[in-house]
Amino acid sequence: MSDIFAACSFFGFLLATGSYQLARAINKRVGKEVCNPLLFATLFCGAVLLGTGTEYDVFYANGGRVLEFFLTPATICLAIPLYKQFELLRKNMGAVLAGCVAGVAAHMAGCVLMLFLFQMKAVEYISLLPKSITTAIGKGLSEELGGLPAITMATIMLTGLFGAVVASPLLKLFHVTEPLSQGLAIGTSSHAVGTSRAVQLGEIQGAASSLAIVVTGLLTVAAAPLFARLV
Repeated sequence: MSDIFAACSFFGFLLATGSYQLARAINKRVGKEVCNPLLFATLFCGAVLLGTGTEYDVFYANGGRVLEFFLTPATICLAIPLYKQFELLRKNMGAVLAGCVAGVAAHMAGCVLMLFLFQMKAVEYISLLPKSITTAIGKGLSEELGGLPAITMATIMLTGLFGAVVASPLLKLFHVTEPLSQGLAIGTSSHAVGTSRAVQLGEIQGAASSLAIVVTGLLTVAAAPLFARLV
């Protein structure tokens, strides 16, 4: 089956989008989200690659690049709910900034805790500092600080997927019902991937999460060099 990947330029694209739509269909038929589409598509594609012995480079070259091409315009589309809820966000700018600062502080504190708890190497610790911001900023920040971009990219992906999967259960567990707070919590902790879930919860959640991506990214760029000096 690995020959199919090499021969068909769009097989990887069809596999990724098909598995995502399959998970959405399952959720719609059951009536609730029993399997997160992003997580399901990631695991399903990984299982196919392992089962067929297909190299990731082949999958990426034949289909993955098509998806990457749409990544930037898809991210830009997150500005639509932000525009629609601009007045609400402007009136609550103090709360937005406070929430993002608290989120970045918690993230940095967690990295420092892992540094001492697991006796991490400096390069490993630095690679984790940008894990809660979007890929476009995180990769460059990791390189600038002397981290390993591969580790940073992997942790960014895992953080986003984890946030998208557990966002709703955690919000219910801690009784967070305010839409603005929900969006800020998701965007601050799990960037664009989590925001895809916030958009599903509502326009206010999506707008707040989109704004949190930007603010959190800027705050992390400012704070990460300071925390990197701890090693």
